[in-house]
Amino acid sequence: MDALIAARWQFGITTVYHFLFVPLTIGLALVVAILETMWVRRRDPKYLRATKFWGRLFIINFAVGVVTGLVQEFQFGMNWSSYSRFVGDIFGAPLALDGLVAFFLESTFLGLWIFGWDRLSPRLHAACAWLVSVGTIVSAFWILAANAWMQNPVGYRINPATGRAELESFLDLVRNPMAWHHLGHTVLASILTAAVLMLAVSGWHLLRHPESPVFRLSAGLAVVLVLVAGVGSATTGHFQGQEVADRQPMKHAAVEAHWETEAPAAFSIVAIPSMDEGRNLFDIRIPRLLSILTDHSWSSEVRGINDLQAEYEEQFGPGDYRPPVGVVYWSFRAMVGVGFFLIALGGLGTWFLYRKRLHEVKSFHRIALLSLGLPFIANITGWVVTEMGRQPWAVYNVLLTRDSVSPIVSTAPVVVTLIGFTLLYGVLAVIDVYLMAKYARAGVGEETTPAEVGAGLAY
Repeated sequence: MDALIAARWQFGITTVYHFLFVPLTIGLALVVAILETMWVRRRDPKYLRATKFWGRLFIINFAVGVVTGLVQEFQFGMNWSSYSRFVGDIFGAPLALDGLVAFFLESTFLGLWIFGWDRLSPRLHAACAWLVSVGTIVSAFWILAANAWMQNPVGYRINPATGRAELESFLDLVRNPMAWHHLGHTVLASILTAAVLMLAVSGWHLLRHPESPVFRLSAGLAVVLVLVAGVGSATTGHFQGQEVADRQPMKHAAVEAHWETEAPAAFSIVAIPSMDEGRNLFDIRIPRLLSILTDHSWSSEVRGINDLQAEYEEQFGPGDYRPPVGVVYWSFRAMVGVGFFLIALGGLGTWFLYRKRLHEVKSFHRIALLSLGLPFIANITGWVVTEMGRQPWAVYNVLLTRDSVSPIVSTAPVVVTLIGFTLLYGVLAVIDVYLMAKYARAGVGEETTPAEVGAGLAY
């Protein structure tokens, strides 16, 4: 293992750990804001108790997510100094805005939300919950805008004197279509993640206490959110895929294990890709479907990996410009498969809700409990497609990953810190799961008294 491979493993592992918490934070922040707004409007104690219950889980997840995110930014300076030197004038702007604007926004109003129950009016307190939610989404946008620039570099020039990339148009960076596609898909996937957690925990309690008003309410809201966010994620993902086909054709071809240029192009359902032979050893395909998905056309051409490889060699020089096809191919199908399953789960739950039977269908809640880990799998495999599908580029068609690593950092310290971070993050993940499970099992506690409802103090 050389320093490049070790640095890639280190950044990949820390990113995967971090992204276990980020979607749940974004989704739970919105859920808490919705529930508190419903309490302010209706003054029904069950809405207040639900707000407090899911708010506790949100706070636990938020705290661990912040810790895991800090390490990533340090790695840019330590393991990827060549990358930081080349793109720092561009990449630093959205990261700085995330820290100076978005993070302070969400952390400030989260503090007001936590400590302001008996100091702020109910409406003002609910407004703090919404501002926390907005802060998480704004924070996500700046991170995604930085990543989108790596996927689709815009609004920059290469300074011939320094050889560095310099930002010419901040507006172009903000308007980057990849950033907005990423944002829509990520926010909806986050809502889906929180909704599945909400449904699973509510189901666990309803299996024991089917008449619990708080968890009947939570389960009802959860199934609607699972259905809406699931369909929304699939829709935004489809249009994001079309954007990738236009701007990152090699990634698009790798995701579909599409080796040869075809018009019309067939869609691969199940395949065994071979990088060595440049073809699929086994493939089951649906004629024309890839053309339809890519261009909404019955017969459009879709470029293949082999032709794109030849084109890139002519443009950028000798080298292998193909991402690991098998990894991105199967990661994409895992993500999509989970997505469609959760849409079906949300649709079935919404039907039971409409029939006023959701709280009593035990088999449905058992399935929901077994599905708890699925959105996390979808989130991780989605990022695997996004990041590994871009390889071998750190900045697409501009800077290779091999040219981004720190030149003076040897393999040994990277491997040592890789092991250390993996163990540390593993401990944090165990702590997070333990605390989340502990408070989720504890339920909502005693019934809320009228006096407590008026003061907004009750757990």
